[in-house]
This record gives sequence, C-alpha cells and structure tokens, in this order.
Amino acid sequence: MEFLRQPVHPDRVRVLIAEDEGRLADAIARGLRRHGMAVDLAPDGEQALVKARVVRYDVLVLDRDLPGVHGDDVCRTVRGERPETGILMLTAAGALEDVINGLSLGADDYLAKPFRFAELVARIHALARRSSPSRPPVLRHDGLELDPARRQLIRDGREVELARKEFAVLEVLMAAEGATVSAEQLLERVWDEHTDPFTNVVRMTIMTLRRKLGDPPVVETVIGVGYRMA
Repeated sequence: MEFLRQPVHPDRVRVLIAEDEGRLADAIARGLRRHGMAVDLAPDGEQALVKARVVRYDVLVLDRDLPGVHGDDVCRTVRGERPETGILMLTAAGALEDVINGLSLGADDYLAKPFRFAELVARIHALARRSSPSRPPVLRHDGLELDPARRQLIRDGREVELARKEFAVLEVLMAAEGATVSAEQLLERVWDEHTDPFTNVVRMTIMTLRRKLGDPPVVETVIGVGYRMA
C-alpha cells in the first residue's frame, strides 16, 4: 500500500473503516485523516453495525471477512438501514466471482488487497460525492465565496486564510443554507469519534473563525441550539 504525503482532495468526508487487522486499519485511518477526512474504526462486524446506526457515514470501507458479524451481513444491513452510505468492500478475495458476489450484496465498489492508497482515496471520494446531495461547487453567502475544491475563501474580494478545521466548519455552516447546525453535528461532520463530546473545541473554533472573518459578523450563535450563517 503506497501512501501519498499530501492531501489531494479537501472535501469533507466521514468514513467508517471496518477492518480486524489493527495495523492496517490504523495505517488507512492515518492516511485518510491526512486527506482531511474524519475517520472512525470498527474491529469487528458487531461494532461496525453499532457505529453505522449511530453516525451517518458517507462511506463504509468494509473488510468482507470480519469476525463476529460477517462482512456480508454488515453490508446487507447497512445497505438496508443506511441506503445513503457508500459501501466499499476492501478484501483479499479479488477474483471476479468474489467481486460479483460482493456487489450483489449491495456494495457500491470493490477493491482487492494489496491496493494503492491513492486509488482507495479516489474511490472513497467518488462514493462520497454519489451519496451526498448535489450543491454548487462554490458556496456563497453575504460577500463570502467558499471554494472547497481549491480550499479557498474570499470575503468581499479579499482572500481569508483558514486552518483546516475552521474551513471545514464554515463549509458545513454555509452548506446548511441558513439552517442551524448543532455543536454535535459539527463534531460529527468535522472531527471524529475520538473527540470528547464535552470538549469546547467547537466553540473555540467558531471564536477563531469569527475573528478571522472580521466584521460584520456572519456566524451567529443560536443559544441552546447551535450555530448558523447570519
């Protein structure tokens, strides 16, 4: 497996890796996080189902031969309960018959081990785009222009430099088109399961984001609910 050192896609993607080989799962997770993705891990089929039912994942990277609940059963269940989640089977069984069987279970894509990491990233992004509602390539709101593909933010003709998490939070808020987004939803979409739900990381990120955006304020707090674009 060949890792790229720099991310090539800035899109915000939430991924669940269901893989019982711990070292491989950790290596994939580290690589995907370097590409700006939020990644959770499940070492067996039972935990994969629990997490897939709690969190809306864009993509499930699924080892077919999982302990406990078999990967085939995980695939069927997730396809039935979470039809919006893209499923990529990642397995050592790469014969044509295995691929056909995997796709017939409801998987969207199939990648045999060993694999090139760049190909895995490309396939995950393709599935994430397919499972997400279409939206304009450039998000606009009251003098703001946010381009996820170029990872660029312009305010009133001036480029604003944002850290990765700040950019991701603003992208989620602008994509919500004025709807209120809770701190829990921001944690789910921008961070991952290792983030303490009681942390103030969202509040601190919003504070820094507001400072960098300047006046007049464009991100407002809905007390007791969350945040939205003003």
